[in-house]
Amino acid sequence: MRVVTWNVNSLKARLSRVERWIGAFDPDVICLQETKLDSGSFPALAFEALGYESFHHGQEGGRNGVAVCSRVGLSDPVAGFGPGIEPDGDARLAWATCGGVRVASCYVPNGRSLDNDHYRYKLSWLERLRVALDRQADPGAAVAVCGDFNVAPDDRDVYDPARFEGATHTSGPERDRLADLLGWGLADLFRERHPEPGLFSWWDYRSGDFHKKKGMRIDLVLGSAPVAAAAEYALIDRNERKGPKGDLPSDHAPVLVDLNLPC
Repeated sequence: MRVVTWNVNSLKARLSRVERWIGAFDPDVICLQETKLDSGSFPALAFEALGYESFHHGQEGGRNGVAVCSRVGLSDPVAGFGPGIEPDGDARLAWATCGGVRVASCYVPNGRSLDNDHYRYKLSWLERLRVALDRQADPGAAVAVCGDFNVAPDDRDVYDPARFEGATHTSGPERDRLADLLGWGLADLFRERHPEPGLFSWWDYRSGDFHKKKGMRIDLVLGSAPVAAAAEYALIDRNERKGPKGDLPSDHAPVLVDLNLPC
């Protein structure tokens, strides 16, 4: 089973790129973030033509938006944190069971700055995701939590740690909340196969940061023990971050993990 997470930064603007990439890489499950579509605008028929069922949690006004697309079955979809947890006003989390794996597509809030209310919202959001894991899944079962976490797990995941002191994405409380998720029973599947620094999934559009290798690894595929044991290969497709001005790529690259699981 090939599982992919990708912040597409507007599916409307990049549907043709997504379709081409699917044709080249043939994934079984695709978690999308920042679709920037309301609930009724997701191009379900385009994905159906490619062989995928889809579940999209959208938001009015063209903000946020997450989706799970699967060609190995899709059942038990849930939008947001689920019952009994303080709801989120933004469309940032979608769950579905695909090929026997409970999958989450997450778009964690950015945080903006450490003194901003959005940062406190981010910490609360990650805490609620940890609670939702207990409600939605079992660490002894097959679980994959995928998405744009807007947190670089450690200093290997940013181009210059000193440049991020006092900023979001690397602060202690954010990393602690991510560690709490891992402590539930999840492993960082890409990092387990690639311990070296300097491997990024996001580069700012400004100042030529991509070509200067000034990036961060904030797009993660986290897997429970059965999923981690089945992981055989992991890749960040850096080439998909390239493209001409007339076919501008997302500022995020797809992250791919191959699992030796029946599908």
